[in-house]
Amino acid sequence: MADTKREIERKYEATDATRLPDLSRVAGVGRVEKRGVTELDAVYYDTADLRLAADSLTLRRRTGGADEGWHLKFPVATGIRDELHEPLADTLPPTFAALLRSRLRHTGPAPVVRLLSSRDVQHLTDPEGALLAEVSVDTVCAERLAGEGTGTTATWTEIEVELADDGDPAFLDAVEKRLRKAGVRPSEAPSKLARALAETAPAPKKPARRKAQDPQTAGDHVLAYVRKQIRTIVDLDPAVRRDLPDSVHKMRVATRRLRSAFKTYRRVLDREVTDPVGAELKWLAGELGVDRDQEVLDKRLGDRTEALPGTLVLGPVRGRLKVWSAARRTGSRRRITDVLDGKRYLALLDTLDALSADPPLRPAASRAPGKELPRAVLKDYKKLARRMEHALEHPPGPERDAAMHEARKAAKRARYAGDAARPALGKPAKRFAERVKAVQSVLGDHQDSVVARDALRTLAIQAHAAGETTFTWGLLYGHEEATAEARERELPEVWARASDHVLRADLEH
Repeated sequence: MADTKREIERKYEATDATRLPDLSRVAGVGRVEKRGVTELDAVYYDTADLRLAADSLTLRRRTGGADEGWHLKFPVATGIRDELHEPLADTLPPTFAALLRSRLRHTGPAPVVRLLSSRDVQHLTDPEGALLAEVSVDTVCAERLAGEGTGTTATWTEIEVELADDGDPAFLDAVEKRLRKAGVRPSEAPSKLARALAETAPAPKKPARRKAQDPQTAGDHVLAYVRKQIRTIVDLDPAVRRDLPDSVHKMRVATRRLRSAFKTYRRVLDREVTDPVGAELKWLAGELGVDRDQEVLDKRLGDRTEALPGTLVLGPVRGRLKVWSAARRTGSRRRITDVLDGKRYLALLDTLDALSADPPLRPAASRAPGKELPRAVLKDYKKLARRMEHALEHPPGPERDAAMHEARKAAKRARYAGDAARPALGKPAKRFAERVKAVQSVLGDHQDSVVARDALRTLAIQAHAAGETTFTWGLLYGHEEATAEARERELPEVWARASDHVLRADLEH
């Protein structure tokens, strides 16, 4: 995997006549060290339609400076990006190609802009000599290499302040205060590339397009939700490949939300088109779930074990948990990567793009959202009600466990339906989603206890076969049984709140 660093920086407007103020007077600065001038030559790559730039991604090959090579930057927040680095090479590194696959698909990136920068660098250090931030005055010359405006150039000067690794972001506020006092103002462009693309673009031949209207119809609202989930899947692809925390879970949730929307709003979107797409989304969620389900189980069992008094943890419990988990997760990361690199997944992304661009709308899509969306949400609620009734009529045991699991799935779908309708229906949809989420949480904890008990029984059998005491495994099993019983006692009350008649009447209104 490529080297990664968190880049926290701020950019400021400057002119050839701009002079930096004395930054040694910034609180915490012990010394300002002049580091000289560095010449940088960077070529930025993108698709013909500037897909990467549209998502605020930066891909470049740069020579000059201490970190010459290939750089790939992902936005994290305003002024914060994750920068990945690979050594200098003539072609795009395979690691970067993989991270960009959800955007590039079947095309390769091509040069779009070249930036020549003369960088005058200063280091701000504390009294002990530790680096606080790097300040540079960059004189930039940009040239458009592709598309309309090819050959157009632009020049400017800017000031860049980059926080040192593990530095306190508050220090940048102190530097900015000093710069503003000297008349230096923040740059309007978020990056050099964004400014280069803007200043080398040809003048518009037509009036700027009017701002898109807010959603008006039921179809508008459903499509806005669907497109948001599609965007989430594409955006999370690189995070999953980088194994960032919770990325697999978030991508899996997006696939489920999208699939649920297809089912809930089938009067709006033609199911003859969406059903096959939903089947592929189910496949993708299943592949992502292999690793995620084990991750959830590991945390649950680990937390339960750590909560026990040390005198009750008998035998190599923690070691056995670790070995058991490692054996079950062997190759799971490789499997996820193979899935994301596979033709089936890329075909699914293409299909989702096509559906977003040319949605299979049905006549109900043109109806007012206040009429059509409640109807769909309440239909999911009624399905949940039937499953809840079925679950609650069973005595404790495997049949109730299975029925509660089915009710959990229905609760999740009803919650997603409420979330999708919230922009149109407001507080009634919000309250509906919140109360159904409470039901889902109780059912979810119950199901997790079912899965945990099955795992604990397996672990106890393995420990017994190895001649180890099974006392702790039995104790943990008992705790999970108690959890399941508590959730079963809690469920009727939580369900009664969720199925309140006034809440449903508000939604219908």
